[in-house]
Amino acid sequence: MKKLFRSQMRQVMTDAWKMYRITGESFSESLKRAWMLLKLKAQMKQRTVQFFYQKINGEIRQAFGTLKDEVVSSIVKGNGRKPSDNLFTYFDTERNEFRSFKKFNLIKIG
Repeated sequence: MKKLFRSQMRQVMTDAWKMYRITGESFSESLKRAWMLLKLKAQMKQRTVQFFYQKINGEIRQAFGTLKDEVVSSIVKGNGRKPSDNLFTYFDTERNEFRSFKKFNLIKIG
C-alpha cells in the first residue's frame, strides 16, 4: 500500500511539473490537472468513463474511454515505440480503437 501511494504521488508530481513547464500556467492548476489524470486512470481501470479534453485544433471533444483489462487485453496494440510521457492513451468505446490526447489538455471528467 505504501509503495503504491508513493508511486502515485511521484507520478502526480512529475506530471504537474511537466505541465507547469510546458503550459506556463500556475503550478496549482497543473497540480489539479495531474490529480485529475490520476483519478481518470483509476476510474478507467474499473469502468467506462466520460471525459472532455481539448483537441489540437482547439475543439472540445467529449470522449468515452476505458482501460479495463477485459476490454484492452483482447486488443493488442503496439508498434515497438516507447510511449510518450506527455500523452494519455485510452481505448475509445465509441470508435473501438485506441486514442490519445495530451495530458495538459484534459478539461473535465464527466
